[in-house]
Amino acid sequence: MITPLLKGLVLGFILSISVGPVIFAIIKQSINNGHKAGYTFVAGVSASDITLVLICNYFTSFFAAAISHSTAIAISGSIFLIVAGFYTLFFKKVAAREDHLMEEKKFTKKEFVGIFLSGYFMNMLNPSVFIFWFAWTAAIIGDAATTPNPANYKLIVFTTCLVFVLLSDLIKVLLAGKLRSKLTAGNLKFINQLSGLILIGFGVALIWGVLNFGDQLK
Repeated sequence: MITPLLKGLVLGFILSISVGPVIFAIIKQSINNGHKAGYTFVAGVSASDITLVLICNYFTSFFAAAISHSTAIAISGSIFLIVAGFYTLFFKKVAAREDHLMEEKKFTKKEFVGIFLSGYFMNMLNPSVFIFWFAWTAAIIGDAATTPNPANYKLIVFTTCLVFVLLSDLIKVLLAGKLRSKLTAGNLKFINQLSGLILIGFGVALIWGVLNFGDQLK
């Protein structure tokens, strides 16, 4: 019981501190649109992680086929990031009150679905996330095979990991929400521009990696 629990905590910690576009997107979403939008985005990211864990464990042939097309996935992901970055950099509007502080945004159910899906696909289309779950799932399955109850071992490891990552993302939303109430429209415009540049940078870096190391992704 202790060993899989500790392994899940370590795995979750590694994933939660990994610097990538999703972390910046969570913070940006929370600051721009408020905590509800942040939580919705995080729910999409978490659902994506759960999907990948299930695929790795129960649909290995499908996952192997996805890995064989990792170059296409990487290009799709990079385009997604670059488009999101350009939108944030040049077209994202900041709503402000008369005191120049940000207005609390209200979203329709359809808009919340869009935020959820953006979190889901931003995480899903990141090839580093694919590789992370593929490598660690193979290692966990190997460890589980040496235990009396492999299914229980895997359940504890992956559940602990996913819960840890989800909680860490929720904390990011809370912290960003506290910062949001102190920001002015001018501050937010600067943060949007910085976030847009970061997303574009990740997208360009991803394409560069595909063009230079594409054979290693196949």
